[in-house]
Amino acid sequence: MVRTCTHAVVALVASAGLCHSSFAQDGGTKSEGTSEPKGERRSSLVQRPYLTRIVQAPPQGLPDGPGTDSPATFPDEVRTINGRFNNLTRPWLGSAGIPFTRIAAPAYGDAAGRIPARVDGPSPRAVSQAVIAQGDDLIPSRTGDSNMFWLWGQFLDHDLDETPTAMPLEPFAIAVPLGDPWFDPASTGTQLISLDRSGHQIVAGRREQVNRITAFIDGSLIYGSDAARAAELRTLDETGELKVSDGDLLPFNVNGFPNAPTADDPSLYLAGDTRVNEQITLIAIHTLFVREHNYWAREIRAANPGFSGDEVFEYARAIMAGIMQAITYNEFLPILLGPDAIPPYAGYNPDIDPGISNMFAAAAFRMGHSMLPPFLQRLDSRGLEADEGHLSLRQAFFVPAEIGDYGIDSALRGACLTVAQQFDHLVIDDVRNFLFGMPGMGGFDLPSLNIQRGRDHGLPDFNTVRQAFGLDPVGDFDDISPAPEVQARLASVYPTCDDVDPWVGMLAEPTVDGGMVGATLNAVLVDQFVRVRDGDRFWYEAYLPSDLVDLVNAQTLSTIIRRNTGIGTEIGDNAFIAPERCVADLAGATALTLIDFLEFQPLFAAGDLRADFDSDGALTVFDFLQFQNAFDAGCD
Repeated sequence: MVRTCTHAVVALVASAGLCHSSFAQDGGTKSEGTSEPKGERRSSLVQRPYLTRIVQAPPQGLPDGPGTDSPATFPDEVRTINGRFNNLTRPWLGSAGIPFTRIAAPAYGDAAGRIPARVDGPSPRAVSQAVIAQGDDLIPSRTGDSNMFWLWGQFLDHDLDETPTAMPLEPFAIAVPLGDPWFDPASTGTQLISLDRSGHQIVAGRREQVNRITAFIDGSLIYGSDAARAAELRTLDETGELKVSDGDLLPFNVNGFPNAPTADDPSLYLAGDTRVNEQITLIAIHTLFVREHNYWAREIRAANPGFSGDEVFEYARAIMAGIMQAITYNEFLPILLGPDAIPPYAGYNPDIDPGISNMFAAAAFRMGHSMLPPFLQRLDSRGLEADEGHLSLRQAFFVPAEIGDYGIDSALRGACLTVAQQFDHLVIDDVRNFLFGMPGMGGFDLPSLNIQRGRDHGLPDFNTVRQAFGLDPVGDFDDISPAPEVQARLASVYPTCDDVDPWVGMLAEPTVDGGMVGATLNAVLVDQFVRVRDGDRFWYEAYLPSDLVDLVNAQTLSTIIRRNTGIGTEIGDNAFIAPERCVADLAGATALTLIDFLEFQPLFAAGDLRADFDSDGALTVFDFLQFQNAFDAGCD
């Protein structure tokens, strides 16, 4: 059965996933130049505010910098929590609290950025309805990418960037088209999807949005990006471990640290990143990595009984950062970008700025929203629905009790064993038509928020982005996509290719280089992942001794899952690829018998989606026929 949790906070954060930091932000309040009606303001999350600051120029190096830029020395040097002094000549590069970088010049409506980009463009909701709407059909990944793939994307994204909300609030709501069946069924023509503009600094007279956390793949979502949070997460004893609660779960936020959706709820978990409670599988993978840190802390302490707690902690932290880097570059990026997209590592380069680009944060790495499923399946060791049941995606947000009551195994197993939605230009309706109540009572649309956030950040149009990365501009919609349906969808809302929002255009392109993304998205992602690697003085392949590099490279995400949970060989050795299963083996006996027919019948009668053999989200006679065909095909 699919459980719906009516006690869940009504909020949406979908992931990331390759889900994005905007989950901790998008869904605020208003705009397209109109003022928001007075009354209750509905928000998806309570996010951290950011007071605007005026800066004459981007921060540069200190005149009395601490030394020359060469790779860090292990174990004499350790990363700072806030990322400063990674680059010794320009200590601010990649640190928490500085503006995003820009690859392409902003396209604000004015020089200062007070007017967002493309305010006269089509309503983002109209674009979502015309181009992004997937409808009722489910489209599983053709290459078997698991739901762990987008989950890792969300987890990784929360290690790289977090965009706060401007204080005082700057409403920038999305106009809902007249008669929208979900948001304006009464045809009032006055409905809005709420959004607030992002926190920023005024740098040399122009608005530049701020990254609240470190840019490095350094485990900041485990350990925090500021000293107070880092200290709160540690046991601060001789063990060098991180705090856990009963059941070896995350600690609770009992001391009111910033947290989404509120700092004032001690039933929410606390982690290095404020967005940890967004959805149950994100809580689960956060818990997994706290357990992994503590595993290495115990191993290090046993091998080095004379170490202080701080020494144990920093050794384990260095290994954990290396493991996150290795999983990302050895397992995740080859699937995302193709096996040869990222050039071999040639060592630390102090001239490279590792900062997160605005294009990456506000558009490119939101690509994972296309892969989100309508249900988060929780599975037992046989691959069958666990006793606690599945959760619909919209009911999986901000329900930490689901992890407290049932642990992390079934959620992680479900992520590894189930196939994600195909990466394409489409997004499921569950996160496009997310309502706060009945139709017309408010809500939000994740693709609309992505488009509007890009405009808020002044991101230029799709063609300008292509040219910034050395790609030829496209002249017609058939240059974006060879599919006539996609061309027609784009042409229905955009007058020309020069009007296309970058997030939309990047999702619509055909794949290149053996990966899952198109040429423009590939260029943005390769740029970012090369810079965040080569501009990191503590990158594991340069920082750690060779024996530890070998140890780190031997770790995989599946290894970590098996080591820290009750999950075993039922998941594949590559957690990002769902293992092929004998789909008709409903009894989990690895052989097909009459029992499987007896299992199918009550599943079908109960409306259980395990009987949805044609993957259309509904149970019909065609599912029985598909089951019969699968049974006749047998198991290899």
